[in-house]
Amino acid sequence: MEYNSKSIRPEASRFRLAKFFAYASFVILIIASFTLSMVISQRATKVLMNTYENDALLIANNLNHQVFHYFTLPVLRKYRSISLREKEQSDLMDKIVRTTIHSFNIERVNIYDIQKGIIAYSTDKDLIGLTGRGGIGYIAALEGKHSSRLISREPAIFGTWFMDFAKEKKLRTFIPFKAEYPYSYIGILGVFELTQDLTKEYESILKFRYLIFGVSFVIMFLIFLALLLVVRKAEHLLRKREQEQRLLEDQLNQAERLAVLGEMVAGVSHEIKNPLGIIRSTAEFLAEKSESDQIQKRLSNIIIDESGRLNDIVTDFLDFAKPQVPNLQDCHLEEIINRNLSFLRPELDKKGVSINNGNLNSKPYTIRADPKLLYRAFLNIFLNAIQSMRDGGNINIKIEEEKENYRVEIQDTGIGINKGNLNKIFNPFFTTKEKGSGLGLAIVKKIIEGHKGDIWIESEEEVGTSVFVKLPRKK
Repeated sequence: MEYNSKSIRPEASRFRLAKFFAYASFVILIIASFTLSMVISQRATKVLMNTYENDALLIANNLNHQVFHYFTLPVLRKYRSISLREKEQSDLMDKIVRTTIHSFNIERVNIYDIQKGIIAYSTDKDLIGLTGRGGIGYIAALEGKHSSRLISREPAIFGTWFMDFAKEKKLRTFIPFKAEYPYSYIGILGVFELTQDLTKEYESILKFRYLIFGVSFVIMFLIFLALLLVVRKAEHLLRKREQEQRLLEDQLNQAERLAVLGEMVAGVSHEIKNPLGIIRSTAEFLAEKSESDQIQKRLSNIIIDESGRLNDIVTDFLDFAKPQVPNLQDCHLEEIINRNLSFLRPELDKKGVSINNGNLNSKPYTIRADPKLLYRAFLNIFLNAIQSMRDGGNINIKIEEEKENYRVEIQDTGIGINKGNLNKIFNPFFTTKEKGSGLGLAIVKKIIEGHKGDIWIESEEEVGTSVFVKLPRKK
């Protein structure tokens, strides 16, 4: 498990989420308003087409009745045949058609001769006699069906979905021209084509579409501005809270440092007082008792041991108290570890501890570091591993290459660390040993972090402990 001293502030995370929500909401609202305007305008267009198509059907039915009763039947009785090339017949047809469509929104009427497939009559004289202009609507009318189609004189640049620049919109409706009772058996006599100009109506729909979209856009933009103001206000408050929190954290850290310093002074004073007392009493005893060389030797050893212990404690104190500024230089990680193993070889052999180097010597692991400081850090780690094994064991060393770091894992088969102590092991003066200052791992952590690295420990009681050290690779 990796421990990181840097914490992610939940307020900052919530702020980023709120900011993302503001912009995402604006985009969604714009899309929704655009879609809404399109649905409404498309619906309006469909209603418009249905309305004018129904009008065209009513006009066509009336035209069918007028043409059949007041043109077809009288002309057949008088001339026995119909020929619109004859001026008298043509004028009569024109009069009936124009009278029927008068005051209606009908731009043009074409009547197709189904036998020849040509336009036999048209209110536009230039179209009379033309063929092939009916298309699908004409074919459907021959089968007795009516149909309508919206056409543009000029195609829209971006289609007719939103931006439509066509100058004219017209509805062409095809209706079969049928014989009426009592001559219904004759069937279809021709095809009516009615053209209605819907340009103005369609422009109104487009304006209505743009109006809906514009109003929706303004409303959504105002909502977005309000939401953005809320987010900006939250950002300001969050920054203020962060500044206050940093100030409080600095004050707390200062208080913690002072507390640690107080503990350190008390601990060091206590640890120094006892050895000095022993040294003093031993020296006084030597001054009084000098007849036995054996006694002098034993007491001298006590003086040496206690003086060494005192020196170690004072050294740890100074190492922890003074800033550890690394003297960075190019060095090899595997060489530093091998130097530790060489130095500890007698102790390893004495305790019956075997070393598994793994991939330690497979290649050079170049880093920018202070080799002396790293040597001391790894020495502390190895000593802790050796001391944790009662009756011998194994130490496995493995180096893994990450993107920008080397990760060293030192695993022992010792007694492990209980969960209650695992979170305290890097605290100054915390120790589970009878003789120890409790500064060893605190110094190790300080050295590793001084190299912009990280250290964490995973452990299980009666199974073993794994120490992980992450150091940046040389760039």
